[in-house]
Amino acid sequence: MSDQDPTHITVDSLPELLKNDNAVKVAGVDVDGLLRGKLMAKKKFLSIAKEGFGFCSVVFGWDMHDQTYFRELKISNKENGYRDLIAVADLSSYRRIPWENNVPFFLVSFFDPDTHASLSACPRSLLKRTVDKIAEHGYGAMAGAEYEFFQFRAPQTHDGSERNSSSTAAFLKDNPVNSLPSLTEGMFGYSITRPVHNQEYYYGVFDACDAFNCAIEGWHTESGPGVFEAALQFCEITAMADKASLFKLVVKSLGSKFGITPCFMAKPREGLPGNSGHMHVSIVDSSGQNLFFRETEDKDHKWQDVRWLSDLGRHFLAGLIDGLPDIMPILAPNVNSYKRLVENFWAPVTVSWGLEHRAASIRLISPPTSSPKATRFEVRVPGADTNPHFVLAAILALGWRGVSKKMEIPIPPLGKGEDTGGSSDEGVRLAKSLKEATDRFMAKESVAREVFGDDFVDHFGGTRQHEIRLWDEAVTDWEVRRYIETV
Repeated sequence: MSDQDPTHITVDSLPELLKNDNAVKVAGVDVDGLLRGKLMAKKKFLSIAKEGFGFCSVVFGWDMHDQTYFRELKISNKENGYRDLIAVADLSSYRRIPWENNVPFFLVSFFDPDTHASLSACPRSLLKRTVDKIAEHGYGAMAGAEYEFFQFRAPQTHDGSERNSSSTAAFLKDNPVNSLPSLTEGMFGYSITRPVHNQEYYYGVFDACDAFNCAIEGWHTESGPGVFEAALQFCEITAMADKASLFKLVVKSLGSKFGITPCFMAKPREGLPGNSGHMHVSIVDSSGQNLFFRETEDKDHKWQDVRWLSDLGRHFLAGLIDGLPDIMPILAPNVNSYKRLVENFWAPVTVSWGLEHRAASIRLISPPTSSPKATRFEVRVPGADTNPHFVLAAILALGWRGVSKKMEIPIPPLGKGEDTGGSSDEGVRLAKSLKEATDRFMAKESVAREVFGDDFVDHFGGTRQHEIRLWDEAVTDWEVRRYIETV
């Protein structure tokens, strides 16, 4: 565990905090949710802890494989020389990395070198700006995150010895994806026995997350070969986004030590359920009181699903419903994301909501099936491949737009037994492809532009157009197998 309460750390207290250390690791979050950082000498870190340091802007100018975007974007490009941004360490993010000899670790946020304003596309900054808007009204937000992910064993070499897990990508260059062995075989959701097969890794992840301040609340197998699911302990929304990012770091780091490749792709296996990344959000007052709960049951509302949901909660829900189709590239950011969002695989495909309804895109959790303090919305559209800072910022921004405009819930709840949308034609089908989603996201009058501004939408949308172009140029194994002899 951390040896000091991070909320009490100041620049002046850093020398004492780091007195026994030689180095510090720092990292920021890019638009794909990847942590980009470095190891710094302690002396260097102490010298820049107050004002920040230069960090190459190219991390906002290239994709997840370090390929520069086909259309250069405003933040980082040849014209500005891929100049440095200002990276400022968030001292409250302090923790130590238990699997790296307890080296101190800090997250950074990125700022514009000219204006010194928070960078439009910085994930941590986007969420903070959104949280600051509701803080002006005396409100805060709480959140929880759940991630499902497949796990594969390192492939064996020709002599039977295991490869290092880092060679999985190299293995897949010469072998079909289905040849990659799963951590365990079979469909064993909530199994008590399956984790025993890899218990050192299984308990190692749980313990490392606790030590790294991204503690797991629930940890179990999901339905699918080698699939685990983690529910992280809920907390304040900006801390939750950080912890969700760091959870992936824990799993990938521990996996590499055991020859295991965790896979957070939305849909890694054909014919099986995908990997979800459900997010839970609630609004609280300054004392931490849940503001979605209605003190007195509303028996007269036309939809009994909301009889225990406050007026603020109803407006928040209306904002989510209204804006959901416009922010789909945030909730489904990759080409593969839309393979998960198909009918018959326990993933929502329409704009829909309902009390305790797991087929809806927005699941309301409230009395009479939960306690008042647990009243919240679970947005079930995101996959495990998402950037948690962007997802939570989008949920909060859409909901708060509904509150600010006092929007009314426009569609009825999803009926029991329904799994694609409302009981009428009012359930809007979510985007079926990244291109469709990005076109709507970047449209001139999109809700995304209204809540996040043009700079963010143009940058993030441009990065998604890059993904689309790469996909359009790709020739897949499926195409070759289907057409090589027959056309």
